Amino acid sequence: MNNATILVVDDEPQIRRVLRSTLCSNGYDVVEAKSGQEAIEMAVREHPDLILLDVNMADMSGLEACSKIRLSFSMPIIVVTVRNSEHDKVLALDSGADDYVVKPFAMGELLARIRAALRRSSSAEPLPKIETPELSIDIKRRIVDVRGQRVHLSPKEFEVLRTLVVQEGKPLTHKRLLQTVWGPDHAEETENLRVVINQLRKKIENDSCASPLHPDGALAGIPLSVAKPGLRKTIAP
Repeated sequence: MNNATILVVDDEPQIRRVLRSTLCSNGYDVVEAKSGQEAIEMAVREHPDLILLDVNMADMSGLEACSKIRLSFSMPIIVVTVRNSEHDKVLALDSGADDYVVKPFAMGELLARIRAALRRSSSAEPLPKIETPELSIDIKRRIVDVRGQRVHLSPKEFEVLRTLVVQEGKPLTHKRLLQTVWGPDHAEETENLRVVINQLRKKIENDSCASPLHPDGALAGIPLSVAKPGLRKTIAP
């Protein structure tokens, strides 16, 4: 048994059936989605180890779904499509895909690409955690506790916090943070970032204790950095 779960995303039932049969016979657990939006919901609910994602879907393109999934998750995404131009491949990889398979494809090749992607994923460093008496952040499980109390963050609030943690202390410009969390077309929407950071400070900070968010590293009136022992993560101008 491979003990890996694969999310198959395709709006054609026959293709999903064929992929499910092949993957299950090779020891994988399979979950399915028939649209881009459902793929995002399944990624949140099931936390699959890998996603096979069709590009051409009606409600939301596979590339848009890939970009949205990649904001929150780091599992390998293999795009499956009939398009074979260099431009399409570049678009898929820039959207966050790890690999690109053109239909029709040989099952042996697809299985080999899945094995390779899973090997790379398993050898990658685990997502960092923050554990202090005041603040606990579990990126993989999307859980934030402040002084032992579970704190609910909106998706955007969590993604801003996640991005700072994952950066491992590297300075972030507001442009890079906006592009990472909101998308490549939102690099100048600093007011969105200001609102989210203000909400994060309200939910996480406490004047009576050492704050996990600090007012240094001000950026155009948007101060934020996240600290843990020996490490401080800062948005830089």
